[in-house]
Amino acid sequence: MNKAILVTGASRGIGRATALLAAKRGWSVVVNYAGNEAAAAEVVAAIAKDDGAAIAVKGDVSQEADVLAMFDAAEKLGSLRGVVANAGVIAPTTTLAEADIGRMRRLFEVNVLGTYLTAREAARRMPLSRGGQGGSVVVVSSAAARLGSPFEYVDYAGSKGALDTLAIGLGKELAGDGVRVNAVRPGLIDTEIHIDSGQPQRAYTLGVTTPMRRAGSAAEVAEAIVWLLSDAASYMTGAVIDVSGGR
Repeated sequence: MNKAILVTGASRGIGRATALLAAKRGWSVVVNYAGNEAAAAEVVAAIAKDDGAAIAVKGDVSQEADVLAMFDAAEKLGSLRGVVANAGVIAPTTTLAEADIGRMRRLFEVNVLGTYLTAREAARRMPLSRGGQGGSVVVVSSAAARLGSPFEYVDYAGSKGALDTLAIGLGKELAGDGVRVNAVRPGLIDTEIHIDSGQPQRAYTLGVTTPMRRAGSAAEVAEAIVWLLSDAASYMTGAVIDVSGGR
């Protein structure tokens, strides 16, 4: 039976790059998307072109019913052995003093609650003691979790800090039950998410200030994620890995 993986927020950016690379490494991929059906369909088509297997599943990770449907789809595609909790949102830069409740609620509902719901469902289905096949969960955090992102989005940074804690804690809970849980913290990566923050050139503008003097690519982050999914990282759980050019 094919090994299946669910990648949330897989229609663009890091999620898209991860879905494409996972497919090349032999995974059958559930490409989750929130609203951009055309972009998700393009990812599925690209995977099929390389003789891979993938399906697109619409769903908002902050909605429990949607999360359950994503996992159901993954289990129909193959033996669920991997989950990449990548879906997340950002907001225009501002100080915390100027942030309104609607903005903060959305950030925490998607980034924290959505990721925790995704991880919880993985913890219910993947462990050996629950009839699962074991496997690996990778949480996509952000370097913002340790930098705090002052004058940009302290609320977003805080939402990502919760994901570091999730990986550490859940990694220990599931370590003896066949499931590894780790997190990746991308830094200044050239993806479309910066448009949502109101600074489309942010990765390039600040990338030159990193020790590596450039922005990173979604493909570079995907390499770290897919490595954590693989048996090559078999003795790693509860780890948080920076992919940030030394920043």
